Amino acid sequence: MKKISIVVACYNESKNIRALHERVQTVMQTMPDYDYELIFVDNASTDTSHIIFEDLVQHDAHVAALCMSRNFGSNQPSLLAGMRYASGDCIISIDGDLQDPPELIPAFVKKWEEGYDVVYGVRKRRKGSILRRIGYTCFYRIFRTLSYLDIPLDAGDTSLIDRKIVTIISSLPEKDLYVRGLRTWAGFKQTGLEYVREDRAAGISSNSFLANFSWAKKAIVNFSYKPLEFISRLAVVAVLATCLAACVYLYLHFKVGAPRGFSTLLMVMFIFATIQLLALSVIGEYLIRIFQEVKGRPPYIIDRVLAQQQKPFYGAVSAPQQQCCQCNQKIMSVQGEQHRD
Repeated sequence: MKKISIVVACYNESKNIRALHERVQTVMQTMPDYDYELIFVDNASTDTSHIIFEDLVQHDAHVAALCMSRNFGSNQPSLLAGMRYASGDCIISIDGDLQDPPELIPAFVKKWEEGYDVVYGVRKRRKGSILRRIGYTCFYRIFRTLSYLDIPLDAGDTSLIDRKIVTIISSLPEKDLYVRGLRTWAGFKQTGLEYVREDRAAGISSNSFLANFSWAKKAIVNFSYKPLEFISRLAVVAVLATCLAACVYLYLHFKVGAPRGFSTLLMVMFIFATIQLLALSVIGEYLIRIFQEVKGRPPYIIDRVLAQQQKPFYGAVSAPQQQCCQCNQKIMSVQGEQHRD
């Protein structure tokens, strides 16, 4: 019997967790030929999520919860932690806000059975704020244009990924992750599955405009060289414009005398100063990514693992020993190493 691992990234989703659990249970009951595990990865929620996780784990052996030591930003570290913990033949990732319906799971699995290694959800239509919808639509098209990969349009984190690709992504040394780009980079046979993305079932989104802007910058910098190429082209244009302006001013100086142009000179200085700041900001974004990678810190730290059954775990943890829920056995886990009792 093949096993499906469902990874759910959560942050302050106490109002949605039980509903998501019930819907996943209902869906998996229609797929008796598959075993499954439901892995919640909590990004240090400040609500009552941990109480709900403990209760679900105690009453359902299919459920496990990874609780991070602090909030590590976007849901990308959560997805990576879930991938490393998962033991299924494929991994299905969904968000904990129920915007991506669990009822998509059978359709994902059917495509997987047809031989596709990656089945990504394509948001053909999304509900919610019109400004947010316009922003996401523009981002995906800009990202596709700038990226050196053939990034699918309107494809979010919701996807099914075969075990062999999960193994590849989990073993990568990079720390600043963007799973949507990495699954495209890995290659193999991929296809999309269209669906309508619902509005949040309950709660308030933690993704502000600035957070989404930062997330968009990360995606572009991680999978595009074109901003750096743009700086080079801009420098060439600026040099040519400077030479042309110098020739014009020399001609006017000897032909009609020195022109009065203090305001013109001031504007030229402002323009070139702006170009320099733009170039430095783009270079700074790449330097930030290099800085993060060179330090080599793990992208996440797990504080607690809640599960009825003990199993090896690849990932960063807060301590060498962790207590397993509903048993007195201890889980030994160190980043990058597998330990068994």
